[in-house]
Amino acid sequence: MRPTALLLRLLIAWFILAVVACVWESLAVFWQIGGGLLLALVVDACTLPRRGRITGERSLPGRFALGVGSTVTLAVTHATRRTLRLEVFDGIPTAAEAEGLPHRVSIPPGEYAAISYEARFVRRGQHAFTPAHVLVDSAFGLWRKLHFIAGESQTRAYPNYEPVVRFALLAMANRVEQMGIVKRRRMGSSLDFHQLRDYQDGDVLSRIDWKATSRRSVLVSRDYEETRNQTILLVPDCGRRMRALDGGLSQFDHCLNAMLLIAFIALRQGDEVGVVGFGGVQRWLPPVKGAHSMPKLLNHLYNYEASSEPSDFIEAAERVMTLQKRRALVIMLTNLRSEDGATLAAAVGAMQKRHLVLTATLREQELEQRAAAPIDHLHDALQYGALTHYFGERRQLLESLRARRVLTVDESAQMLPVALANKYLDVKAGGLL
Repeated sequence: MRPTALLLRLLIAWFILAVVACVWESLAVFWQIGGGLLLALVVDACTLPRRGRITGERSLPGRFALGVGSTVTLAVTHATRRTLRLEVFDGIPTAAEAEGLPHRVSIPPGEYAAISYEARFVRRGQHAFTPAHVLVDSAFGLWRKLHFIAGESQTRAYPNYEPVVRFALLAMANRVEQMGIVKRRRMGSSLDFHQLRDYQDGDVLSRIDWKATSRRSVLVSRDYEETRNQTILLVPDCGRRMRALDGGLSQFDHCLNAMLLIAFIALRQGDEVGVVGFGGVQRWLPPVKGAHSMPKLLNHLYNYEASSEPSDFIEAAERVMTLQKRRALVIMLTNLRSEDGATLAAAVGAMQKRHLVLTATLREQELEQRAAAPIDHLHDALQYGALTHYFGERRQLLESLRARRVLTVDESAQMLPVALANKYLDVKAGGLL
């Protein structure tokens, strides 16, 4: 129980009246009448509801997408005979932001209030909503009492899989090109025979089965499907270099978004997808197959975090070679530095003995914006020179990887998901795996 601002003002006024009564004794009677405030305090305190008379129930989504707001509803009711004035603040996790709290509401007897607000998570992982704090006013508004309602609720914050959903919707309408994913011309080496079907306008003449055509006296085409049952191994860098922010999200979160899209496409193509983390995260998800495996991937990836440890590419290569015996497309997602040349070359060389390696690296958009800024002072010129040297070393590193027949993707964080998906489709179309 705590006093309200109204009670404090009344007490201050009563004290001032006491001081004045000491000077003008004729006013002492008013000070004595004001002493009735003490009785009012006791009576008003008795109007506060006892514990357990105010209850609540929280309704929230079982999962949140990182950075995307979702509605949380708190239903509050009470078992008293008067209208209660409440101030409600839900126990949101420290990793979440909320608008519309605290919320003031009046609830008549026998009714309830449904308080809705939007919560947005800024960090992935398992999170808990603690009991909500409810401050209830006494009948005269002199006291307030704190109640706790709606016990602890668990939820999860997943990576933002909006690109995956958008791709799925466009794919259903055969319009993935609108997202920037280009359908490549398929090469014969990457296709398996599927079935015979009637010829359709636009079919390639080389796919006409002339023997079947002569038997049926109508044109018959051979139908192919891309090679399935291949393995895609995602190897995200979970080291400290991935903690840098880019557009409100860390580079590691952007990598997770790209991993979800490429996993969705690969599972849809009939391939299997596995995950091996390195750089502080020693976790391993054996390859899974089928569209129904997407939730399993989400549950495995949602609480990955970039650590403060350095990235060891040699260690990553050793883990890949130990855990993945079958040939696979190994996609290493990182942010390359010029000093990575020697260790990365050794790591890639070791994995190439068995696997096809693709290195996806993030370009830092902030550095590119600084390099494009006008040069007005000596400091700007020195900064531009340093950035040019940095970009040159990075370009040489990528060229050295390509010279070793390593596939590379070098894109900004926002464009990485689509660029990586296009590279995967190139590999499938070219029969490289």
